[in-house]
Amino acid sequence: MVNLAQSRSHTLLSEAFAEAGSRPYHYRILAALEQAGPLSQAEAGRLSGIDRSDVTVALEALDQAGFTERQPHPSDGRKKLVRLTASGRRELARLDTVLEDVQTRFLAPLNASERQQFFTLVRKIADEGAPE
Repeated sequence: MVNLAQSRSHTLLSEAFAEAGSRPYHYRILAALEQAGPLSQAEAGRLSGIDRSDVTVALEALDQAGFTERQPHPSDGRKKLVRLTASGRRELARLDTVLEDVQTRFLAPLNASERQQFFTLVRKIADEGAPE
């Protein structure tokens, strides 16, 4: 059952982000940068849970769109930090509304009480696998 719910969620997210001209990976990286500030490419991948090769492709697209930019690392000249731009913050806010709409559609079969119970149970499962 978990796999069926995940598949439904993934389909809704992929379709909604495609319709919005974006991808879930883009959202995850933008959100990671908003949360943590400038990060190395590897750190952005770890924080967003995206494979290294996928991060490279996604960051190239985000850089070209003007949503992110690279700057020299202050303590290691060989590295670059990825930074969210003002345009990237606006894009993240726009994609937040896409995500909210997907969540509303995904949870539509549940009443308010069931939604609250669902969130409680998902948090419990997520916390079990969270690093300490």
